[in-house]
Amino acid sequence: MNHSSLLRRQAPTAALAAGVLAITLFVHADPASLDLSITVAVFSLLALSVAASYGQAGVLSVAQAAFAALGGYATAIATTRWDLPVLAGLAAAVAVPVLVAYPLARLVSRLSHLALAIATLVFGEIVVILLREGGDLTGSYIGISAIPSLPWAEDLFSYHLFAWAVVVAVTALYANLVRTSHGRSLQTIRYDVLRARADGVNVARRTAAVFSFSAGIAGVAGWLYAHHLKYLAPESLPSALSITAILMAVVGGSRYVLGPVVGTTVLVFVQNALPSEAAQGLLYGSALVVALLAAPDGLLGLARQAWTALRGRPRRRPPSPDQAGPPTPAQPVPEEVTR
Repeated sequence: MNHSSLLRRQAPTAALAAGVLAITLFVHADPASLDLSITVAVFSLLALSVAASYGQAGVLSVAQAAFAALGGYATAIATTRWDLPVLAGLAAAVAVPVLVAYPLARLVSRLSHLALAIATLVFGEIVVILLREGGDLTGSYIGISAIPSLPWAEDLFSYHLFAWAVVVAVTALYANLVRTSHGRSLQTIRYDVLRARADGVNVARRTAAVFSFSAGIAGVAGWLYAHHLKYLAPESLPSALSITAILMAVVGGSRYVLGPVVGTTVLVFVQNALPSEAAQGLLYGSALVVALLAAPDGLLGLARQAWTALRGRPRRRPPSPDQAGPPTPAQPVPEEVTR
């Protein structure tokens, strides 16, 4: 791989790192802003997990909060019940959601989008019930307290830096994925399953793999969340949070690498400025309607359209049915995620 290709592939990661450094200059002395920044980082990981499955392969999962809960409880149990180090908790927080997600994906990936979403939503509710009925292992309804802090991030400022370093690392991994042959095969699956099968792609296995990858990202979010709060209960990561994560990814642009982070940042800061939960619910509902009607490609897609218009280069429109010829067997897959 040449240097220009690497720079182009990781341009979103570099932009995110620069943005984090710029924001850090303004929030480093304010504990409330640092705490809010850590929340944005955790939710950004959840939104990135949605983008990895839905934005790439079209797998709409409503179980990302459940995977985050599994990751959070895995590290909480490992560090409080078994006195293992926090890095062992990280390994458990990634491994447990991945091992649960792969067989689940093999079972539900052949369902329609609506049926798959319902199936994953039911799975999320089952996880909450199991955590509530887990007895001494999960703390039942009370939850688990005294979760140790990270030794290298014991204050808010260092935790802010570490949390965003994790987001940058996951973004780099995600940006690399969408440019590889695996990523392009996932985009083909999203737009044309028959074409993907004709190309020799094992659709069920590839879909299950990306679903597990997204579950692992959610597990990392749960790990960060648990060690930040130092307390975890079944209601800490409810199933409704999965819908919020989907909304964040869609508003920002689920097919763009930085779309989930942008959507999370905008919605969390606007939500924080609203006075009541009713107003926040109205915000989420309005944001979803606006995103689906006015900006189906999210805020980054809208920004790209505006930039194209300012440069005086109108976007190409697909030919009308009477102008289009017969489809060729090698039509390219859209590459919005790489921009």
